[in-house]
Amino acid sequence: MSTGLVVAGHGRHYIVETPEGRRLTCHPRGKKSDCVVGDRVRWQVSGDEGVIEQVEPRRNLLFRQDEWKTKSFAANLDLILVMVASEPVFSESQLTRALIAAEDAGIEAHILLNKADLPQIAAARDRLRPYATMGYDVHEVALKAQPEQARAVLDPLLAGRSSLVLGPSGTGKSTLINLLAPDARAQVGEISQALNSGRHTTTTTQWYWLDAERRTGLIDSPGFQEFGLRQVSPQVLPSLMPDLAEPAKACRFYNCTHLHEPGCGVRAALERGEITESRYRIYGEIFSELSQARY
Repeated sequence: MSTGLVVAGHGRHYIVETPEGRRLTCHPRGKKSDCVVGDRVRWQVSGDEGVIEQVEPRRNLLFRQDEWKTKSFAANLDLILVMVASEPVFSESQLTRALIAAEDAGIEAHILLNKADLPQIAAARDRLRPYATMGYDVHEVALKAQPEQARAVLDPLLAGRSSLVLGPSGTGKSTLINLLAPDARAQVGEISQALNSGRHTTTTTQWYWLDAERRTGLIDSPGFQEFGLRQVSPQVLPSLMPDLAEPAKACRFYNCTHLHEPGCGVRAALERGEITESRYRIYGEIFSELSQARY
């Protein structure tokens, strides 16, 4: 049996890369296909394709889960780069949800703020200031206007790691991929042909190597409108939000929801201005979503 890395998938077709760098189409054995990009797998030759026999144990898995389905992004990640831009105005709720999912999966997350050359940058910077205060690294780039400076920021951050780029369309994800993976367009075409997925390659998650030695991997994922967090229990939620985690320890009641109880450490921190109104509002929204009955 040979080993390989899943570098793309569409339906029940996966592209697996061998340690020597050869890529071939593989199918999972049986009906279930629970492979994701970033998985290490064991596979066997079957005609001119391969059969995936086994997925190796994962270090981690980033996914989102709503009431109806679970959507996995990628496995075995070292870093998640959540991309936002000064324009269009980003959703703080989406950003928070992506960061909570990363905390829940135990994966380091950084925020990448693009379009730093536009006048709207000051407002975007202000909205991200609380995240820097909580301990998230916020990196500013202007991918189109200043590609060389952007490389100087990103190359050392990504070197030797497997990183996933997350973010809505319009933030500059494809500009980022094309800047850092020079043969990205060729890889997209190749993979889309192999998977018969047409030209809508943004619907699939895809792995790019950024260096000839194949040590630095960057994974592009499709943009998303919704980011469900049904995998998180409402009681655990505050511990996954760094600005709420510490104040929540000071609550009078161990099962405090931080919404209306007396002696609540979180609401006291909110009054002192240590938690922003918008973060507290987002907490309330997600808490109520996670507290709804599950069918």
